[in-house]
Amino acid sequence: MTLTTHAITGAALATLVPNYPALGFVIGFGSHYLLDAIPHWAYSIASLKKDETNSLNTKVVISKDSYWDLLKIGADGVLGLALASLFLGMFYHNSLLIIFLGAIGSMLPDALQFCYWKWKWEPLTTLQRLHNWAHTKMRLDDKPVLGVLSQVLFIILVVLVLK
Repeated sequence: MTLTTHAITGAALATLVPNYPALGFVIGFGSHYLLDAIPHWAYSIASLKKDETNSLNTKVVISKDSYWDLLKIGADGVLGLALASLFLGMFYHNSLLIIFLGAIGSMLPDALQFCYWKWKWEPLTTLQRLHNWAHTKMRLDDKPVLGVLSQVLFIILVVLVLK
């Protein structure tokens, strides 16, 4: 899933517990793994050097591709925060704090995954094992139109159902 999808979903779930910001963050964090279990599309990250035989050996390599990867990932995260704030803050008048905490919580596992790919320390190793276990093996990476469309429809569904 893209960070935008994670952010909006995590924020929407966190708004279900508006008086408990820490719980909203935890719910957002947990939602990441549930969303990754759904078949989805993800954009490529050129800085990754994947080990096809053991995904725990995947690493991020700082190179000329890293700038564009960071730009792409950063834009995705900022878009997620902006859309979550717009949809949930302006239209449904939820607290921006709970929206922000749910969104950040839901995006954090991917940030921690990058940390793991650079530094294979605990508790990052355990979290990466959880990430690998939860992640669907059925990918839509070769179907970008279907993949993006399915995530847009999922976001709309989440925002409408949870509100």
